[in-house]
Amino acid sequence: MSENMGGPGESFEDRLRAARKRQGMDAPAATDETTSTAKESSALGLGLRVGVELVSALAVAVAIGWGLDRWLHTLPLFLVIFMVLGGAAGLLNVWRQVGPAPRR
Repeated sequence: MSENMGGPGESFEDRLRAARKRQGMDAPAATDETTSTAKESSALGLGLRVGVELVSALAVAVAIGWGLDRWLHTLPLFLVIFMVLGGAAGLLNVWRQVGPAPRR
């Protein structure tokens, strides 16, 4: 068991690198074929993430507004307020994801 843990002089990075190599987790060298596939899949992933961000922010906000209206026995006032807030939060999340990078 002491063989797998590494010696006292071995650094964490060395042990981590060895464990990744044993598990086959080292990334293969990039080729033209893999980079074009990665670009296409990242565009699809970005599109799916944008859709999920919009819908989930709106769904959570509507659920909170509906729950508050039922709990407080009010008109759909909180539902409308939280629907607007959820839509704004979803758009803000999307803008952060696809908008210009912040200046440093």
